[in-house]
Amino acid sequence: MRRSGILMPISSLPGPYGIGTFSKEAYRFVDFLKSAGQTIWQILPLGPTGYGDSPYQSFSTFAGNPYFIDLEALIKEKVLTREECEALDWGSSSEYVDYEHMYISRFIALRKAFERAKKKLAHDEDFLDFIDRNYDWVADYALYMAVKDSYGGKCWIAWEEDIRSRKPEAIEEYRERYTDDILFYEYLQYQFDRQWSRLKAYANARGIRIVGDLPIYVAFDSMDTWANPELFKLDEERNPVAVAGCPPDAFSETGQLWGNPLYDWEYHKKTQYAWWIRRLRHCFEIYDIVRIDHFRGFDEYYAIPYGAETAVNGKWMPGPGAALFERMEEVLGKQEVVAEDLGVLTDSVIAMVKKTGYPGMKPLQFAFGSGADNQYLPHNYDRNCVVYTGTHDNQTTRGWYHDLDARTKKHVKEYAEIHSEKEAAWRLIRLAMMSVADTAVIPMQDYLNLGDEARINTPSTLGDNWKWRMREGAADKALASKIRKLTRFCNRE
Repeated sequence: MRRSGILMPISSLPGPYGIGTFSKEAYRFVDFLKSAGQTIWQILPLGPTGYGDSPYQSFSTFAGNPYFIDLEALIKEKVLTREECEALDWGSSSEYVDYEHMYISRFIALRKAFERAKKKLAHDEDFLDFIDRNYDWVADYALYMAVKDSYGGKCWIAWEEDIRSRKPEAIEEYRERYTDDILFYEYLQYQFDRQWSRLKAYANARGIRIVGDLPIYVAFDSMDTWANPELFKLDEERNPVAVAGCPPDAFSETGQLWGNPLYDWEYHKKTQYAWWIRRLRHCFEIYDIVRIDHFRGFDEYYAIPYGAETAVNGKWMPGPGAALFERMEEVLGKQEVVAEDLGVLTDSVIAMVKKTGYPGMKPLQFAFGSGADNQYLPHNYDRNCVVYTGTHDNQTTRGWYHDLDARTKKHVKEYAEIHSEKEAAWRLIRLAMMSVADTAVIPMQDYLNLGDEARINTPSTLGDNWKWRMREGAADKALASKIRKLTRFCNRE
């Protein structure tokens, strides 16, 4: 089956309250996908974000981001008023997220909603059922966030030793001390879950499947690391022995220093990957298809000494290989996965991806400037892959084409038959859609023919990422018609 879809983060949707949410604009985007003949909506990770606002550095691998809760839905529930929401400062731009203003205003609004709703929660069967079904993570997450707030947002490693090391008497004491705050965070997760479930059901009913994104690593500043230190390579003081990243490459001369703790794969193997199975099960409950980030890290992972300022002096270490995914299939059955297999691919990585049978990724921006045997050139694809013009880590296609050196630009122009910069994005979209790849996913910015002002993320940088938002009305009927025509022309659905 040949299919196609659009990469569009929830945060990038338009809407009135500072960031894209599970609002009417999200439902309109589903309708747009349907009218454009698409069957896939790929998003970025949905977890709660902290410093740097990266969805790949979340306070929990199981929890949802409170930023995405639709305030209009809370107005309808009469726990907020529109006047209260409109009186808050959401930032000065509708086309970029102002995280500082948005964070402050959102939590003011969410606290008000909670204060009005909390008396009923003890008797709300839906809420109690949600807590019961998700107790294995939501109890620790809500406690983590409540304690973190009490320490002014500091990471757990800076807390008092008794709660840092989760002594039972300390856990009990903090649960009693911050009962109200814990309930607040449980309420946020309940609202996130019910709103996301409704949106996903709406999409599925219209033939749209959601591709979710699973970061390979979890953040050090997270419930996961605090509650389960045995899963990671930590020293006696619970500091990381080494941290995650990747070596120097086309994105960064000094590599990428992500800073995440590394897994103790021997421990995971002994438990038959029990925590990973829980994590993957959760993903397949909230998404239809899961893109697993940095897939090569399961074959070998890059370990950087803790405290290093760059990723230059890391070394490759062996991961679990395909064994984890064989175990996943034993427990969860056959699931649909996309392997983010970018970067330097060794023979063992290629063999692992082939063994799983998962489709890999083919961004066109990696295809040009070298020989005709470049694996990202469409004439070298096999069908079992997902082609992209670019990913969330790339420039927009228009911005990329504008910045190309003369030699590479000549290659692109000849291969894709491009006659002007204005048409470059569309010609490369057309090339992706016409390829033999079973699946084609195009970033929304490329369909809108936007430049680098709409770039989502520049790896190894902080402060100006994850901000772009689509202009209200940009996804219009004319664009849907144009996309639908190309989709049908290429025999996709």
